[in-house]
Parts: sequence; C-alpha cells; structure tokens
Amino acid sequence: MNDLIAFLAQQPLLLLAISAILVSVLGGMLLGVAPWLGRFLRGVGNLGLVAALLLTVAQAARMSSTSDVALTWAGMQKQEVSGDTTRIPLSPDGHFWINAQVNGEPRRFLVDTGATLTAISSNTALTAGIEPGPMDRSLILQTANGAVAAQTAVIDELRFGNIVARDLDAVITPGMGETNVIGMNLLSRLAGWRVEGRTLILTPKNPQVLGE
Repeated sequence: MNDLIAFLAQQPLLLLAISAILVSVLGGMLLGVAPWLGRFLRGVGNLGLVAALLLTVAQAARMSSTSDVALTWAGMQKQEVSGDTTRIPLSPDGHFWINAQVNGEPRRFLVDTGATLTAISSNTALTAGIEPGPMDRSLILQTANGAVAAQTAVIDELRFGNIVARDLDAVITPGMGETNVIGMNLLSRLAGWRVEGRTLILTPKNPQVLGE
C-alpha cells in the first residue's frame, strides 16, 4: 500500500483521473438518495476527467519519454560569439560541449541532437533552484546505458553565447551523474543550427548582447 501511495504521489495526472472517477461513481450511487448531490458530484468528477485528459494531451504534445540522452563527459573547447552566431568547436571526444548558465548558475552541457528534451542533473537542478511542478510527471528515459528515471520540470532561463532560452521544458535525471544535455527542444527554438567542419554554429532568432 505504501508503494502504491508513493507511486501515485509521483503521478499527479493519474491521481487526478482516479479521484475524478471515484467522485463520479459516488455521485451515481447517490442519485437515488440525494439527486442534487449526486448530480453535483458526477459533474465535478466529469470536470476532473476532462482536466486530466487535457493536461495529459498538453504534456504529450511537448514531451517524449523515449528520448535518447548521451552520457558522455569530457573536456571542452572554448566557444565564441561571431557576428550573430555562437560557435562551438568539436571537443577531442568527438562531441560539442557548451558552457552555459542555468538560472544564473554556470554549468556545462553536451549538445545531443538525438535527445528530444534538454536534461539536467539533480545537482544542477538543486543549485539552480529548479523543482518539478505539481503537474509535472515522472518518466523513464531510454539511454545508451539503459533505463533512467527522470522528472519533468521547467528551466526559467538557460543562457550561453548570444542565446537565451526561457521557460524551457527539461527533465531532471538523478541517474546520469553530473551530465547535462541540450536537446532538440532548445535547438528547435533557434533560427538555425548547422555543423561546418569541426564547428557547431548556432543562430538565434533574437541574438542577445553578452552580459545582458
């Protein structure tokens, strides 16, 4: 029973749907005894089911629970801003690493075009003051090292080079050590991105002045 309660506590949408169903059933049972109360409870239950459905659709539209998150960690080369672009040189390990600020806290990120969502470590989330909201959900990410438990959240601001992303969907991944990953949900916000030779070139829609 304790395990069930703990599981439901991590799945607010499922808990909302189950509660709505129970209220609707209770309302149906009371229709013959107290019609007005029965109809009221059934209405409340139906509204709860509709809310759970809409919230589930909204989360499914913005997230995928099957994103592949790379787990590589290595040194990085210096990034630079050139004109309206941020340029990231290829690191010796064959990956692109970005030096970013998460809610003002400096952190390194691996750019992974195979990852649907941006991912941050538990330590990054704690330091940057990022916590899952009441309607965020737990999920399982399939990575190169197997299944990893994660929790959805929102980053208020992620900044690097001349790029700033605000209110960015992310997952907090306790099972990934100190690895942070920039996924396609951030790259898709840009005006464009490409790789030329050994350099990743990121072009924001609204370039930010360094230090702003």
